[in-house]
Amino acid sequence: MLDDFFVRAMLAGVGVALAAAPLGCFVVWRRMAYFGDATAHVTILGVALSLALGMSVFYGALAVALVMALVVSNLTGRGYAMDTMLGVMAHSALAFGLVAVSFLSGVRLDLMAYLFGDILAVGKGDLAVIWGGAALVVALMAWRWQALLTATLNPDLAWASGIDPKREQMVLTLALAVVVAVAIKVVGALLIVALLIIPAASARVLSRDPETMAVGTAVIGVASAMAGLWVSLQYDTPAGPSIVCAAACFFAASATFGRFSLRH
Repeated sequence: MLDDFFVRAMLAGVGVALAAAPLGCFVVWRRMAYFGDATAHVTILGVALSLALGMSVFYGALAVALVMALVVSNLTGRGYAMDTMLGVMAHSALAFGLVAVSFLSGVRLDLMAYLFGDILAVGKGDLAVIWGGAALVVALMAWRWQALLTATLNPDLAWASGIDPKREQMVLTLALAVVVAVAIKVVGALLIVALLIIPAASARVLSRDPETMAVGTAVIGVASAMAGLWVSLQYDTPAGPSIVCAAACFFAASATFGRFSLRH
């Protein structure tokens, strides 16, 4: 079954959607979209370093994303605003990554695949990395779910309950780095955040509690992956962008339904 490239693509899309679902909820609740975008951008530098060192792209992207998050966390509040540091780190790392790629001699690199994804080229090894990363993220988020919710809703209450909001922020940072590293093969560095935010934003309109929103986000994410791949197969469109377009259509439908429900 895994010898069929389309089956592998579907499994990869489902794996990334499941990993992105609980994390995407917190990205929306905490308004961390720009942070996620910056994390995704720096992975291009990780790709270049991985190829130069002959190591897996996953580990290079993960390492660079974690370093970026630690640097931003340490420098924020020392004369620099968070959005300023994210902007500097994201665009600098993206530029250095693109320049570094040009120096790699003897390495064939489809840069568009890393920018916009190449899910149809996912192999069995990639599937193992994607599902391993997805299992890690889902387990981590399930373990810290209540603490993360408390820290997100009321930092003062979190402190009173013995929960360190900064520690929970680092948990989110770690999970975000893992999701970005596993998703780069599926939707690419420039579209990862769309897969994090759009399904969560769609489910938010239809949900009454955080857990329902997380489940709804997973369902919409998986449906977006399936629909996008079907459109890509039927009409020969780019797979990664097609998945994001499908997610955008679900968002439009949920927003319309939510507005209609409010009127009635």
